[in-house]
Amino acid sequence: MSDEETPQAPGIAAAWAQPEESEDKPRRRGRGVGPDPMEMLRNWTPKTRLGRMVQSGQIITIDAAFATGLPIREVEIIDALIPGLEDDVINVNMIQRMTDSGRRVRFNVMACVGNRDGYVGLSICKGKEVASTIRKAIENAKLNIIQVQRGNGSWESGQGAGTSVPFKVTGRAGSTRITLLPAPTGKGLVIGDTGRQVLTLAGVTDVWSRSKGQTRTTINFAKATFNALKQLNAHRVSGDQAGRLNIVKGRVPE
Repeated sequence: MSDEETPQAPGIAAAWAQPEESEDKPRRRGRGVGPDPMEMLRNWTPKTRLGRMVQSGQIITIDAAFATGLPIREVEIIDALIPGLEDDVINVNMIQRMTDSGRRVRFNVMACVGNRDGYVGLSICKGKEVASTIRKAIENAKLNIIQVQRGNGSWESGQGAGTSVPFKVTGRAGSTRITLLPAPTGKGLVIGDTGRQVLTLAGVTDVWSRSKGQTRTTINFAKATFNALKQLNAHRVSGDQAGRLNIVKGRVPE
């Protein structure tokens, strides 16, 4: 079988279609905290069973990867199946601690990634340097990516692809509780700035919210919002309900 007939994951196909950067060519613009994902895919040697299946073309969508039940342990799998993920650093804290040898400084970074169309990941990491900790947090967020279930649960919503949550759901983190409620199309994200960052990357554009606890804690607020999105997948929905609420899992079909 020729290379043209062999199916490939969209990220791998884009990586090989993109010309390699020369040394005298200006570096890519961005955060500058890690190598180019396209270059990593070109030099990728899979170490897991799922990674080999993705590279060989047996799996070309993220939904098929989730369906296998195999854990995702390589960042290149996500870059191959969902190219062009956006990342956002939600919080950076500097932690100082006095020891016998002097003052020790470490950084606590929370990052979120998503494609603004049904997939989002969140992670928090600690490290000695800001740049390396941000890179580590983004990579772990990709490994923690989940499928977001969206729908039109509000009685004011019309037909069409879901832009809100299909039903009320609550997420918890520490003392913070975030309840997401269905909102009509065009309402926007009625939630705090931290929760808005997570929902925007997840592809949810309309939602009502209710919060309890210490909501000024940025990390717990983001975690609670992410946990609420995870709880959407824990509910069983019949086919009749899915059609009535226009529920879409993951990417909205074109």
